[in-house]
Amino acid sequence: MNLAKLSLPSAIRSTLINKPALKTSINLSILNAHLLECRNHMQFSQILSQMILTGFITDTYAASRILKFSTDSPFIPIDYSDKIFNHIENPNAFIWNTMMRGYLQRNHPHKAIFVYKLMLENNACPDNYTYPILVQAISARLSALEGKAIHNHVIRMGFDSDVYAQNTLINMYALCGIVADARKLFDESPVLDIVSWNSILAGYVMVGDVEEAKLIFDQMPERNIIASNSMIVLYGRSGCVTEARELFNEMDEKDLVSWTALLSCYEQNGMYEEALVVFVQMNASGIILDEVVVVSMLSACANLSVVKMGELIHGLVLKNGFESYVNIRNALIHMYSIFGNIIAAQKLFYGSYHLDQISWNSMISGYLKCGAVEKARSLFDSMPKKDIVSWSAMISGYTQHDRFSETLAMFQDMLLEDIRPDETTLVSVISACTQLAALDQGKWIHAFIKKNGLRVNIILGTTLIDMYMKCGCVDNALEVFYGMEEKGVSSWNALILGFAMNGMVERSLDMFSEMKTCDVVPNDITFVAVLSACRHMGLVDEGRQHFDSMVRTHKIEPNIKHYGCMVDLFGRAGLLKEAEELIHDMPMAPDVATWGALLGACKKHGDNEMGERVGRKLIELQPDHDGFHVLLSNIYASKGNWSDVHEIRGIMMQQGVVKTPGCSIIEANGVVHEFLAGDKTHTQTNEIEDMLNEMAKRLKLLGYSPDTNEVSFDIDDEDKETTLFRHSEKIAIAFGLIATCPPTPIRIMKNLRICVDCHVVAKLVSKAFDREIVVRDRHRFHHFKQGSCSCMEYW
Repeated sequence: MNLAKLSLPSAIRSTLINKPALKTSINLSILNAHLLECRNHMQFSQILSQMILTGFITDTYAASRILKFSTDSPFIPIDYSDKIFNHIENPNAFIWNTMMRGYLQRNHPHKAIFVYKLMLENNACPDNYTYPILVQAISARLSALEGKAIHNHVIRMGFDSDVYAQNTLINMYALCGIVADARKLFDESPVLDIVSWNSILAGYVMVGDVEEAKLIFDQMPERNIIASNSMIVLYGRSGCVTEARELFNEMDEKDLVSWTALLSCYEQNGMYEEALVVFVQMNASGIILDEVVVVSMLSACANLSVVKMGELIHGLVLKNGFESYVNIRNALIHMYSIFGNIIAAQKLFYGSYHLDQISWNSMISGYLKCGAVEKARSLFDSMPKKDIVSWSAMISGYTQHDRFSETLAMFQDMLLEDIRPDETTLVSVISACTQLAALDQGKWIHAFIKKNGLRVNIILGTTLIDMYMKCGCVDNALEVFYGMEEKGVSSWNALILGFAMNGMVERSLDMFSEMKTCDVVPNDITFVAVLSACRHMGLVDEGRQHFDSMVRTHKIEPNIKHYGCMVDLFGRAGLLKEAEELIHDMPMAPDVATWGALLGACKKHGDNEMGERVGRKLIELQPDHDGFHVLLSNIYASKGNWSDVHEIRGIMMQQGVVKTPGCSIIEANGVVHEFLAGDKTHTQTNEIEDMLNEMAKRLKLLGYSPDTNEVSFDIDDEDKETTLFRHSEKIAIAFGLIATCPPTPIRIMKNLRICVDCHVVAKLVSKAFDREIVVRDRHRFHHFKQGSCSCMEYW
């Protein structure tokens, strides 16, 4: 590297033109004095120019001093240091090491390795400090292949006995996840110091090997605070909270990392109250807080919804001057959003001078948590950059707020932007397909998952099973289930409940038996599914047995849903007195759903006296529930008590209760169509009317006679028949006959329970038109084929 053959850097040439006010002579003492006073790039350039003018740069020691200062000074670019390095003639090992270390410090490990290669090409001799720097660079790159090559260099150059080089190699292998090689090096090392022990321990901590880490920790000749902190971190990640606390208590000396490790241990394991207790103790001990601790504690407050403590920690943030820290600000936005204090969250967001991606995503999530969907969408649209979290938040938000069509529309926009969906996004989109009965779109998403090789984990798999079951596609659901690498109890529950909903009670109970055979422990939701299966087919004795085994064998305390299933089971079977007694004997107050099940049973079995009593009670309990008013009204109508019917209607008007209109959804050619009772707004209304007339003709030939008993209006029979034949599910069936071709089943989702007359019509249409019809109402599925229904008239 010859100075005469190289051009001067432009900054140095500029300094020379400006004639720096420095003495023309320079020596080591003057150089050191100048460097001590150097505070900026211009001053440094003046010092360097004088060294070049006087030729002092050719002094190896002086050159090493100026290079070391430049690589250590943040105001001097690393490229500028590189130019100085290239001006130095015959650099020694210290100078080569300095340049390598400079690149490593500035986060350019690949350039540090390049300098080492230049060093070898120039026949320079590495020393015992070269390889530790180089190994640190390789550790930063997590390149095991390069690490093994450098390890060979260390052995060839004779530095394998140097404890400093050995320690960095142990650390490198540990960071690269090759703990076996790190351990081999550790075991073969002639000299071990505290760094050696800490390095191998850190390797086991990194890979989560609790047993080996504990063995190393126990064998350490001297346990220091770093080792103890590492073990607390490992215990926390592994769920060994008790061991972490015991070790913390045994420590004679604790630093900020010790306290932070214990706090994180509690937080990671969902023990937020314990984390806050430790935080209070830490604060009382005078330990200075840092960003990590504050963020963890704000998260704990959010999870516990402890508003007062959250506000106190916010006060500490202001007191310690942390308010400008973007991570803390984001944690505060999240916390206040969880608290429902969207005003405070907005103030933090809009009052920030620096917003990162997490800030925007946190605020969007905050709006969605508080139900401000339009504000969330407006903020989303104004984002400078959207990532997968942004898209997922909006898509999940739409699903959570029952805006399913917008969920699917946004998912399409996301794909057009070439954003790859994650598990959370797909779960939300599939759930939207389930709610809209959009089977074609759900199948497309399933095909998308397969095509892109996305892993179907427990949550995603269970969501797919649920969708297929709720669309009446049992075989597809089974295909997903048996294709899952890992199944959770939720996956089994989805199948058991799905079979029950689709009228396949025997298969539902068989699946429950298979679940137990596979040593999968049922939970409370499993028994809700099993009892639901029993109630769908009136299996009273089996229901009693499963209810008893839940308590006695599986030690699961029945909740309100289990009792509700039993009440419904008894009620459907006509055991009305037993159902009412169970309600009175329940260890908790019955909810309106349980009373509602009994009211529905009274209506079904014609016990008007009990039905009237239960109906009046329900209206008192929940005066805004339209379904209970309608059921009671129908009971009066079936008796011809029109004055009581008008009374109930009057109460509804007085209370502002509006009857939920019957609504049926059908998907045809990937498009979801929605029909209300008497609907004439569809673009194909004329064709639908013609098909309804054709249906009436064919059904009449099969002996169909409209069941007008459920029309609770004091009007003549002809008007009742007209009203009946314009129910939403009949209109949807008519549209299905027009818009779909056999053998494709006509799939309809109804928001209310299908009425008796519509049930009869669906059976007859399936025979008259030779079409399979699948209707999912609010309680179960009805599969109609050749004049029969899967419910076998038990619904």
